[in-house]
Amino acid sequence: MSAGHAAPVHGIEPHDAAYGGRLNRLRAGVLGANDGIVSVAALVVGVAGATTAWEPILAAGIAALIGGAISMALGEYVSVSSQSDSQRALIRKEQEELREQPEAELEELVGLYRRKGLSEATARAVATELTAADALSAHLDAELGLTERSVANAWSAAAASALAFTIGGVLPLAAILLVSDRLRVPLTFAVVLAALVATGLVSARLGGSRPLRPTLRIVIGGGLALGVTFGIGTLLGVSGVA
Repeated sequence: MSAGHAAPVHGIEPHDAAYGGRLNRLRAGVLGANDGIVSVAALVVGVAGATTAWEPILAAGIAALIGGAISMALGEYVSVSSQSDSQRALIRKEQEELREQPEAELEELVGLYRRKGLSEATARAVATELTAADALSAHLDAELGLTERSVANAWSAAAASALAFTIGGVLPLAAILLVSDRLRVPLTFAVVLAALVATGLVSARLGGSRPLRPTLRIVIGGGLALGVTFGIGTLLGVSGVA
């Protein structure tokens, strides 16, 4: 390298599976908050379209908040439990294979590294050294992209999902209850759309994509949900059904 050119700076990039898991949980939290914002807002705006009384709006909002948080937690628990059960089954299978046929497993690991482009000698040296250090971890990483620490925790996922939904749902509920009847619906629309812009930007950043398209999708979808439910509530209120 010439003296006149500085070496390029290579930032610290996290590549471990634990980081990937944290990123996925954070993304799930953002999406859970988005669900809370839209579903609770759509319900309370619909009720507000039918009546100006705050009691039914409060009752509907609390019911949506509690029911939605429980539903999100249950859905996340079932989904992550199935995932973690599969991961644990794969780990047990690999443990059995290493215990019953270690030589064949070593050859399998050599083959995996050969397919990644290493020479026979290098692949065998790497496989042998990693097997001596921690055979299970070596096979889980090379074959499945797993570590024992990366097995999903269903309870923490359920709690995080419920919490994210609740935080998102509190925004429109507070907005619609803390102002006068005249400002109630416009302010809720404004708060919800601003919150959706924020979740869209965060989601795009976490996904590494350009923010405009995903943010527009979230904002347009949420706006349509609010508009439809408010329109239905207004029609029911005008017709005397509600």
